[in-house]
Parts: sequence; structure tokens; C-alpha cells
Amino acid sequence: MSENNEINESEMSQNEDIISENDELTENLPDSAVDENESAEDSQHGEVAKLQAELELQKEKYIRLYSEFENFRRRTAKEKLEMIQSANEQLLKALLPVADDFERAEKAFADKNDKDLEGFLLISNKFKKTLDQAGVKVMEVKQGAAFDADFHEAITQIPVADNALKGKVVEVVENGYLLIDKVIRYAKVVVGS
Repeated sequence: MSENNEINESEMSQNEDIISENDELTENLPDSAVDENESAEDSQHGEVAKLQAELELQKEKYIRLYSEFENFRRRTAKEKLEMIQSANEQLLKALLPVADDFERAEKAFADKNDKDLEGFLLISNKFKKTLDQAGVKVMEVKQGAAFDADFHEAITQIPVADNALKGKVVEVVENGYLLIDKVIRYAKVVVGS
């Protein structure tokens, strides 16, 4: 057992000698070797920071591109829906004078009772329902309402005795029409002055 202790003590003393030699060598290293080691670590940290900055930049670009694509998709879908809704706008505009003729004919035959008139009224109602199903609505313009250039077209101005009627609709000459909340024909009105 004493031999083992002696071997262990000799190994320990050899290890201590090696450690002290390493310490002496490290102390005797030139400053440039230590600086190189530190600069290598600094350059690694610099590269990591640079890569993280590039990653953040790429993430930001991706988010912006994704947002632009989403906006484009929504805008395209909205335009497509509007195009579908107003695809027949020109045809419907061409049919509006026919609706006016039906309205004038109804007023002319209002006091007559005739079987032929009954057929005419059925056709007129069917035509109005067809326009309604296409999204065409008659503008509600009443006498005495304020003149609104977004919905009305003033064909003339007439002097009025009542000051309350100045700048107001005195008479509706021709109805205006909306196609899904878009004016396709302005109401032709007479305005008081």
C-alpha cells in the first residue's frame, strides 16, 4: 500500500510540474496571441449580430410583402364583386326610359277600368320586379326636400312665393335610379329660387 501511495505522490508531483510549466508558458505568451483570441471571439459576436440584423430585415420584408399581398387580394376580390354587381349597368340604363313610359301610361290610365288596362298593369309590375331583382331602385325624392347635387339634376329654377322652398325641390320631372347604392340616373327636378 505504501508503494501505491508513493506512485500516486510521484504522479501528483509530475502533474503539478506540468501545470506550473503551462502557467509559465501562458504568462510568457506574447500579447498578440491573447489579442487574437479575443478578436476571434469579438468577430464571432460581430458576425452573429450581423446575421441577426439580416434576419430581422428579412422578417420585416416578408411581413410587408405578405401585407401587400393581402391588401391586393382584398382589393381584387372587392373589384371583382363590384364588377359582377354592375355588369349589366349599361343595359339597365337603356331600360330606364321604358320604366318611365310605363309610369306615364299608368298615370294616364289611372281613372279608367278596363280589362286591357289590367293586363298592362301586370306587365308593368313584372317589369318593375325584374328591375328590382337586378338591384335597380327608384330614388325617393319628395317635393320640399333639399336639393342634393349627388342625387338630383336641376333642369330649371322657378321663383317661389314661400321662402322655405328656396333651394328645395319643387317638382320631380323624372325619377332617378340607383343600382346597388350607385346613382345610374340622377333625378331631374325643378328647384325653387
